[in-house]
Amino acid sequence: MVVGFGCIAQGVLPLMRRHLAPEAGRYTLLSPPSPALERAAAQGLDVRPLALQRHGFEAVLGPLLHPGDLLLNLSVGVDSVPLIALARQRGALYVDTALEPWADEPLHAPAQRSNHARREAALALGRAPGAPTAVITHGANPGLVSHFVKQALQHLAGAASPRSREDWARLARDLGVRAIHIAERDTQWSMARRRAGEFVNTWSVLGFVEEALQPAELGWGTHERTWPADARRHAAGSPAAIWLDQPGAAVRVRSWTPLGGALLGHLVTHAESISIAEYLTLGDPQAPDYRPTVHYAYRPCDDALLSLHELQASGWAPPTAPRLLAEDLVSGMDELGVLLGGPPGGALWLGSQLTLEQARTACPDNSATSLQVAAGVMAAAVWAVNHPWGGLLEPDDLPHEAILDIVRPYLGTLAAVRTDWTPLQGRALGFGGAAARAPPGARADPWQFHHVRAA
Repeated sequence: MVVGFGCIAQGVLPLMRRHLAPEAGRYTLLSPPSPALERAAAQGLDVRPLALQRHGFEAVLGPLLHPGDLLLNLSVGVDSVPLIALARQRGALYVDTALEPWADEPLHAPAQRSNHARREAALALGRAPGAPTAVITHGANPGLVSHFVKQALQHLAGAASPRSREDWARLARDLGVRAIHIAERDTQWSMARRRAGEFVNTWSVLGFVEEALQPAELGWGTHERTWPADARRHAAGSPAAIWLDQPGAAVRVRSWTPLGGALLGHLVTHAESISIAEYLTLGDPQAPDYRPTVHYAYRPCDDALLSLHELQASGWAPPTAPRLLAEDLVSGMDELGVLLGGPPGGALWLGSQLTLEQARTACPDNSATSLQVAAGVMAAAVWAVNHPWGGLLEPDDLPHEAILDIVRPYLGTLAAVRTDWTPLQGRALGFGGAAARAPPGARADPWQFHHVRAA
């Protein structure tokens, strides 16, 4: 059962049929009417052209879900938590890429709109094994990047895989990892360039706008010595998470990818910023001995970047002319990985360098961005089917080597690259800024967040 049939679901479907169930008759698609849904119906899939609503979704989904079925929630505007609960009640497995609210949910205060709040609501369902497996937030990021972090730690250590969460956290501490950036640069482009008023993107426009307007969130590390003036702590839940009192689209951070070099990314909220920081915590979570700072640094494709600028100029008014870049994409790549800053000898970036051409060759109906996400969804689905009684799980709970073995054919080059880049590099013009204002002792640690933050 697939809820939502946008660009990610369309990219996932051929992977699911390749790795799990080839027969079209074993799939039910539930999504608002669209040409893509009509094409799926012509291929023999069971198509239900409607949108799930807050009131009455149980009456629609309940009769369609049976013990052992798999519910893929790939929608925007459908609350994840009640779908997880319904799947559990019906004995069905569950996978999603993000924890969504209902589209008609009232506008809450920023802390209540955060990924922290949504994650806490999902975790409140209970993690205990023995319930049907529900893997939450497992696409590319969040999702595959949690496995990249473990692979990167192994690469730095040159050692066998740790066996427990505490062992992973000790390894990160002993290696000197202070900051983990989810560093992504999208260079895909289309001949049909963006027009004024359009919001253009290489994956769900509505999904991107929604997360861009959530408060900026990050996992806060124990090495940090300067508290941001606009930072806030949550009243309850994971103490690893903090938020900034402005939209993620308005906060820029310095980071680096191997092919593109230094970048200015947007600190868009993602669940992995919290889950990775929490997973790598040592000691009392309220006063930890060690925890890295973790956040996303997203440099979207050029037209999406212009769209973000116009969105901010409009006072964050919702875009009225969304346009997804898909078949009209011409070239480019998505360079998505994790940058581990702090270890002696320089930082390490590890991740996927996937071109548009490679993506289209590996699996139809995909761009480089959508295939990275779709591969993560498919891998989580395969793992859930093979481990059906795991309860509620996050990406960090899954075995990283097994997941990476499944997705490797769809990631282009899986690269591990050392670099001497730091957030202080190239800041020699003397205009002041965060680095100049920082106390001398802090300048010796380039991975302080006030060095990373650009605006």
